[in-house]
Amino acid sequence: KLGVQEDELKRAIERAELAEKNLKSIEDELQMVGENMKQLELSAEKAVEREEKLKDKILQIQQKYKAAEGRFEYGEMNITKLNQRIDDIEDEIYREKLKIKKCADDLGETFDDMLAHY
Repeated sequence: KLGVQEDELKRAIERAELAEKNLKSIEDELQMVGENMKQLELSAEKAVEREEKLKDKILQIQQKYKAAEGRFEYGEMNITKLNQRIDDIEDEIYREKLKIKKCADDLGETFDDMLAHY
């Protein structure tokens, strides 16, 4: 009977040692998982920071785009107004040239009349 109990004790000790080895292995694995989790958390925090920075940059670019678009539209309006003003001035120059030509023709006729009659 004592031999059976000694064998059972021996097997129980072996099972306990095996369980301790398994426990140590699981503890080591758990520690590695914990370290990996910390690294992943840090990576996630950095990714969130980068994402926030990129969102801010996108907003700044969108604001700059809207401002540039406004300046573009204002410039287009000015160009249209300036082109209209140029057209008006060209028309006025043409009318003035016609007046000058009429005056020159009248003056030429007057000189021709003066030469013919005097």
